[in-house]
Amino acid sequence: MAALKKGPKASVTSKPWRSLALILIAMVALTGGMFASGHDTPRLGIDLAGGTSITLAAVPEAGQESAINPTNMATAVSIMERRVNGLGVSEAEVQTQGDRNIIVNIPKGTNSEQAREQVGTTAKLYFRPVVATELAAGGAAPTPSGTGDASAEGTEGEKATDGASEKATDKTTDEGSPSASTSPSADATTQGRAVTEALKADTTPSATPSGSAEASPSASATDGAPAEADSKLQAQYAALDCTKADVRATAGDGAKATDSTVACGQNSQGQWQKYILGPAAVDGTDVDEAKAVLNTQTGAGWTVTMDFTDKGSKKFADITGKLAQNPSPQNQFAIVLDGEVVSDPYVSQALTGGNAEISGNFNQKSSEELANMLSYGALPLTFREDSVTTVTAALGGDQLHAGLIAGAIGLALVVLYLLVYYRGLSFIAIASLLVSASLTYVIMALLGPTIGFALNLPAVCGAIVAIGITADSFIVYFERVRDEIREGRVLRTAVERAWPRARRTILVSDFVSFLAAAVLFVVTVGKVQGFAFTLGLTTVLDVVVVFLFTKPLLTLMARRNFFASGHKWSGLDPKALGAKPPLRRTRRHSTRSQPKEA
Repeated sequence: MAALKKGPKASVTSKPWRSLALILIAMVALTGGMFASGHDTPRLGIDLAGGTSITLAAVPEAGQESAINPTNMATAVSIMERRVNGLGVSEAEVQTQGDRNIIVNIPKGTNSEQAREQVGTTAKLYFRPVVATELAAGGAAPTPSGTGDASAEGTEGEKATDGASEKATDKTTDEGSPSASTSPSADATTQGRAVTEALKADTTPSATPSGSAEASPSASATDGAPAEADSKLQAQYAALDCTKADVRATAGDGAKATDSTVACGQNSQGQWQKYILGPAAVDGTDVDEAKAVLNTQTGAGWTVTMDFTDKGSKKFADITGKLAQNPSPQNQFAIVLDGEVVSDPYVSQALTGGNAEISGNFNQKSSEELANMLSYGALPLTFREDSVTTVTAALGGDQLHAGLIAGAIGLALVVLYLLVYYRGLSFIAIASLLVSASLTYVIMALLGPTIGFALNLPAVCGAIVAIGITADSFIVYFERVRDEIREGRVLRTAVERAWPRARRTILVSDFVSFLAAAVLFVVTVGKVQGFAFTLGLTTVLDVVVVFLFTKPLLTLMARRNFFASGHKWSGLDPKALGAKPPLRRTRRHSTRSQPKEA
């Protein structure tokens, strides 16, 4: 008699509840994080939310008309783009218009106003020695510090130290570092006398942009320069009222890098300081990189580290070596951007090695702002702000409305196709599409505050295109299952046997889509990157949904009698699929007992 054997088992032992529980936990966690962050909607780009459009015109310096060329314009665009995006403003568009104009579009957002200010700050960045300084309105003058309150050394103001050493936290006063009693907190009278003395002293620290000159602003008089230049600078300094915006905007106008000048800046208490500054010793282009760093080991808090180019390292070592030998405030150097002092740390020793660290009572925001200015502040050209206009979201809103209608129509057609062709299986496909859409929405909402992702019209198009990619993955798997049923296998076995082949096809297809999105993201700029990013994100989510939701859900549904029995509305009816006779019969025939030999 024929031996009785059990029917064939599934090739893979599935535990669908684990996968479904995992994706459910992930969805709950992401949704909770979205509401906890206070950003329950994705950030919108300038075409959807509106924003600010700034037109900047390149202004040639005297005798340098040829400097306005495509190369320098492209460099300026790159620096401005990095400067704005360095503040976390995503989807900002920076592009040239004509031969000498640059258009900057900044979407509404947390840092949009701050970005606008820094984009407008288009002049070159210089490091200038401080000759004299005092409060603009008189009275006690704490050392001006663009953002910090007190250094780690116990003095007011910021300190520049050698970033490669551990001396940034040493509380020393015997190397020329001002102690608490000699810190730059002298009264206005003392500061006023210091102005005259500093301008007349032959040893006043100053340098040419090369960092090699040792003469003071007044020393130029001894070399044949007009002596009236010092008195004129003194008169400008005495009349300078930094509390007035129009005065601050014109302070130092016309001064070249090799000239001494006057400037304004704010101290840590928000008070305006006025300065006499020597010739530029280091140019902003000499800064290779600047970073905001949280220094927990030394307890200095947030600091700003600077790395200089080889040429800049020598300049910076020369000027800091000279400044370290002088009393306050002439041991300070001012970081001047667009004619305004953004920071003025003091030094107590020559800073060699090509790097330095500015420490003070920084917070994260102020240190990042200063690092951003140092990194991206030096433009090859000077620009003026021609116009600033507010962009409304009306046109973008209409386009978004039309795009969403098109997406809804496309989705409806996909669902209709699934219902007609796959019938009961369409329930699994539609549920998977909803899960994918939910994950996409939540992740986009979270990416706004975390990486500055902003949803624009091309990004919406990428999400609509992803509907087809996701539906294609379901169809691949469903067709593999139906092929197994046509071969005469029962549904539970067909679901497991079809999965390995479907999985390979889905992974290859999604890899190609993701690779195309990645290449598009790298080689393009602006809004097209939004399309590429969304396409790549939804492609990755497609893999997650198919593996953790679609396949486990189909495994569970295969245990239901509606699907397992091949109901005509299940989409898995063996007769409708043209199934062969069950393979079980063939196997029973093959196991029939053979007659024994005599």
